[in-house]
Amino acid sequence: MSKVLLITGASSGIGEATARKAAKEGLKLILTARRKEKLEALVEEFGSENAIGVAADAGNYDELEQAVKQGVDKFGQLDAVFANAGTGVSTPGTEEGDPDEWKQMVDVNINGLLYTAKLTLPHLRKTTGHFLMTGSAAGRITLKGSVYGATKWFVHGFAQNLAEEMKEWNGRCTTIAPGMVNTPFFDEPKPDKLDPDDVADAVLYAINANPRNCVREVFLMPAY
Repeated sequence: MSKVLLITGASSGIGEATARKAAKEGLKLILTARRKEKLEALVEEFGSENAIGVAADAGNYDELEQAVKQGVDKFGQLDAVFANAGTGVSTPGTEEGDPDEWKQMVDVNINGLLYTAKLTLPHLRKTTGHFLMTGSAAGRITLKGSVYGATKWFVHGFAQNLAEEMKEWNGRCTTIAPGMVNTPFFDEPKPDKLDPDDVADAVLYAINANPRNCVREVFLMPAY
């Protein structure tokens, strides 16, 4: 049977681009995001025999649990997970930052990642599967007062620890760490930045690596 890939934050940007590339390669898809209509459109595009879309907020454990359950019930297995859901803030910095925005961001960028891992690892263990997550160049450098950057530092640190945990059963864990990407974060396209397709290529590269090869990190930056 084809590999089954779950993607959070699948309705736009990096998640949507990854879903399209994975579908072209014949993977079965469990797609989750908050916008139900976007997921339904993707399922219609790929075919209901190849994909399922379940609306869920990645920062809500119960909703995410239902998305995982419905996807695994449909396809019977789970081979790879791309924990991609993430958000930023409109008010940068710490002193001038908005605590309500911080809470929403931490719920998605940190708790959502932890929830996704906890809910899917038992299934990945059965298939000697692969867990991937969206980090960032912001999680590898210091940015003045950036709370968003700090959440991505968490992603990178957690990924290293999770990789060691998954080694116990030969599981693979990968951080996808792009620089600035043209996503719905931005009001206008930035042609000198990465495209979501570039990040999707990195995801499929890591998934398609020989099972003996755990690609721990893919760090990609704009060439100009």
